[in-house]
Amino acid sequence: MVDHPASQRVGRYRWVICALLFFAITINYVDRQVVGVLKPLLEKEFGWSENDYANIVLAFQTAYALGLLIAGRLLDIVGTRKGFSFAIGLWSLAAVAHAAASSVAGFMAARFALGLGEAGGFPGAVKAVSEWFPKRERAFATGLFNAGSNVGALLTPILIPILVMTWGWQMAFVITGLSGIVLLGVWLALYRLPRDNPRVGEAEIALIESDPIDPPTKISWGQALRRREAWAFILGKFLTDPVWWLFLFWLPDFFAKTYGLTLLPQSKGIFATFGPALVAVYLLADVGSIGGGWLSSRLIKRGWSLNAGRKTAMLVCALCVTPVSLAAFVHSLPLAVLIIGLAAAAHQGWSANLYTLTSDLFPTSAVGTIVGLGGMAGAIGGMFIAKFAGWTLEATGSYVPLLLFAGVTYLVTLGIIHLLTPRLEPTVWTDTAA
Repeated sequence: MVDHPASQRVGRYRWVICALLFFAITINYVDRQVVGVLKPLLEKEFGWSENDYANIVLAFQTAYALGLLIAGRLLDIVGTRKGFSFAIGLWSLAAVAHAAASSVAGFMAARFALGLGEAGGFPGAVKAVSEWFPKRERAFATGLFNAGSNVGALLTPILIPILVMTWGWQMAFVITGLSGIVLLGVWLALYRLPRDNPRVGEAEIALIESDPIDPPTKISWGQALRRREAWAFILGKFLTDPVWWLFLFWLPDFFAKTYGLTLLPQSKGIFATFGPALVAVYLLADVGSIGGGWLSSRLIKRGWSLNAGRKTAMLVCALCVTPVSLAAFVHSLPLAVLIIGLAAAAHQGWSANLYTLTSDLFPTSAVGTIVGLGGMAGAIGGMFIAKFAGWTLEATGSYVPLLLFAGVTYLVTLGIIHLLTPRLEPTVWTDTAA
């Protein structure tokens, strides 16, 4: 007699996949943040201006935007395993290539290649979650892998100074880049679709497939752009992703210029560096990433509608970002770290729920395309904030305008999302595209 899957113990291999995605996003963020942590050192070595650095950031953002448009579509065509493998390999080699750069143009070229590769990270991870988790677990799983971005941002200011003091700044790029090659081997060994993976039992497959079966819909870019549900995600990314890019690439500089913190320890010791401040910010961001995903999943499990659960969690996050506008006026470093850390936590909780909207609203076979379009919009927003930050700091030396933007944009964006998707219902497609 064969047990029915419902009577079997449900396995947990899907959480192994979630852990793998967590490590992938961690390495992804370490690679992209190295140049931000090294900014004060590289500015002195190469004589960069604020606009030089802004252009280096802009090169990454431009490639990231283009790459996201391609990556999302590619993942839907070739599948998560192949598409994500290509992305990991490309971004790892590009990270190593930074070590050979000696000019602004050289760094821009390396950053451009890095942006193209890293563009596959989040579309691949979100698509993998849609393949491996039922809808009621997706926000929490997304929050868990998204926490890798905070761990990566947290590890970088700890790891990079050690590598710089031991082997020099070039090896900082080489070692962090090679970690991605190790990840690629593990990814190829472990990742298959649930029904193709011998490590997954029938009970766990039944849980993963417990939602109504998505139609095998292939959505073109044009079709997606005609749907207001897609625009809810696209505008959500365009308006709020710039805040995270601002934190990622300018927080070390903010702490250096506002509080006199440095990259390497001086006579005042480790706490005179910006490493501990960044660690605190991204530790809080980790809590927010997991907490934001947990909150909406918990509300939905308690009987709240999908619409109420997601939007309530996003409202809580939006309200928690608002105080960041005051960070430039605070004279206490611990208080500034707390305010910025709360905003970073809220952004990550917001992001976990925003990403989950794609699998709430669209079939799994179209998730990569939608995430790619939204990710491209977020990267374009990051391009604008890079140039705006460079211009603002050159002209005024003040972070006030940048933080004011960060403080108001989430509430405005939530209002736009609600107008576009007042009920958060899955889209119904009357036509398909190959």
